[in-house]
Amino acid sequence: MLLELLQNPQDKLKFIHIAGTNGKGSTSTMISNMLIANGHKTGLFTSPYVIDFCERIQINGENVCKDLFAECVTEVREKIEELNKQDIIITEFEAITVSAFLCFLKAECEYVVLEVGLGGRFDATNVVKKPEAVVITSISLDHIAILGDTIEKIAFEKCGIIKENTKVITSINQQNDALKVIRETCKSKNCNLIITNPKTVEIIDDTIFGTEFVYKENTYKTKLTGNHQIENTVNAIETANVLGISQNAIAQGIFNTRMIARMEIIGEKPLIIRDGGHNEGCAEALRNFLTKYNVKNINMLIGLMADKDVEGYVQKIAPLCKSVVTVTPSNPRALNAENLQEIAKKYCEKTISISNPQEGYKYILSNTKEDETILVCGSFYMMSDIFGS
Repeated sequence: MLLELLQNPQDKLKFIHIAGTNGKGSTSTMISNMLIANGHKTGLFTSPYVIDFCERIQINGENVCKDLFAECVTEVREKIEELNKQDIIITEFEAITVSAFLCFLKAECEYVVLEVGLGGRFDATNVVKKPEAVVITSISLDHIAILGDTIEKIAFEKCGIIKENTKVITSINQQNDALKVIRETCKSKNCNLIITNPKTVEIIDDTIFGTEFVYKENTYKTKLTGNHQIENTVNAIETANVLGISQNAIAQGIFNTRMIARMEIIGEKPLIIRDGGHNEGCAEALRNFLTKYNVKNINMLIGLMADKDVEGYVQKIAPLCKSVVTVTPSNPRALNAENLQEIAKKYCEKTISISNPQEGYKYILSNTKEDETILVCGSFYMMSDIFGS
């Protein structure tokens, strides 16, 4: 109803819709950069943000102009107030999503790369009638209280964004139960399903600072690291092929992609890595990253939400560390630093709790030598506490 009051801006835009548990942000950003490199004015809608709220709404790779955002939010607020008088309540995420649609329309974007907020079937972004392409990234257990307690149930919710006769891209690396649901959904909706195979990639050079590889006889360089990013990149490449993007633009878009707080190197002496994530898949990817590149002498700063699999995350990462500093992110759902420390103690002998994330970061900076590593990981809320303006 809110969209109707605003003359349905989403119906005037072309979308690439992306759902999944992990990899949505990286995949979305790569596809956006490929479209930009191909000369298309492109909108990008993602969440959460790390430094600036306007990271969530980007136009041609830049955060939305605050004046444009304010203009659109004002329009949306006026309509929300009308609906409130009818006892119709609009959620914060719904309001942000609609505001983003208005921003993209006013900016005359040719394409919008649209990342799902939560799940897919009932997500606020799932008002797109006929996306140009749908991407389903890696699916794992997360938000089980909302999406379901099995991979099949979660995959069913993610597949809710698949529309009739659309082109769908996913990876052969999906868990079998998830891939089965994706196949069945695409068959029932007469979709063209493209299943990518990252195992066909030939790695030329692979360091903690990036990867060079060959896929289908074309060479690419990416600043993103970790095996999971190869999967995300291949999904993005095949999506770009569906959209008719040139080979040069695909390569340029991949090279231009940088992700804030996704296994991101922000310092070298000492080595400083920041990685936002909270579920089992994120922890597994981070562990693989640290072990693959033989990262040693790790002093970890961590903050997590209490409603996440805290034990599962910590037990994967803390044993790799020489020390752990726990903090409390500024969010009502945050796990108390002292409680997090008690969990960390099981897996790392040297631990300390410092409630304030900024104070914790200052402490770890002053207690880390040049030849050691600082790992800042966990909640994106904590990342914003530490690195936000």
